[in-house]
Amino acid sequence: MSEATMRELEVAVWRGGDSGGFVTYRVPERADQTVLDVVTFIQRRIDPTLAYRYSCRVGMCGSCAMTVNGRPRWTCRTHVATVAKGGRLSLAPLANMPVIRDLVADMTEFFDKWRRAKGRFVPAKESPKGFARVPPADPKRRAADAGIECINCGICYAACDVVRWNPDYLGPAALNRAWTLYNDVRDGDRLGHLLAVAGDAGCHACHSHQNCMEFCPKGLNPTASIAGLKRAVAGAYLKGEL
Repeated sequence: MSEATMRELEVAVWRGGDSGGFVTYRVPERADQTVLDVVTFIQRRIDPTLAYRYSCRVGMCGSCAMTVNGRPRWTCRTHVATVAKGGRLSLAPLANMPVIRDLVADMTEFFDKWRRAKGRFVPAKESPKGFARVPPADPKRRAADAGIECINCGICYAACDVVRWNPDYLGPAALNRAWTLYNDVRDGDRLGHLLAVAGDAGCHACHSHQNCMEFCPKGLNPTASIAGLKRAVAGAYLKGEL
């Protein structure tokens, strides 16, 4: 196809901060084009001041996550042909986070909540001799494995209605992490992880809308992890442990 007959995409891109607005660009439409390819074309060929994040380009880091036509997605793994509507794209930063500039969301609060949910492994005071052996079929191991592949891309957080309504809510990624640690038999503070997520902004604030499960690019189910935390917190209270 010649340059004269090449089809173009009409791409509306968020520019500026929280009070910014959309600017429209025209980008050549190509075969097997990803949304990240489109953003990169704009930055390299049309407007070098456009700010955005990316790193691996192959769906390993999650840093290229943006809002594409109203839905949070990894742009490196999203093909234009699957999302463009009538040759149009709308690109914005992830929702539920402040905007630093253009397509770059400020994830500080996201990671602060991860820490508030006590998302750090706590070594046991008495370490086992050699490697800790955790059988793959162990129920707790399987529960932890179900959520361990989270890479903190923030898509579930951006898709969460409860975060939108309640800014204090810890969010699905942080709670999913707490669930994996609670089920890690090597962790030395399992009750501490429960206590961190037992408050008003913790696991019981989840309305189980399952947006986090629907949008997770890794196919994880944070809603199930949060349900597990609800059961564990209730059980600990009944036993007088919390």
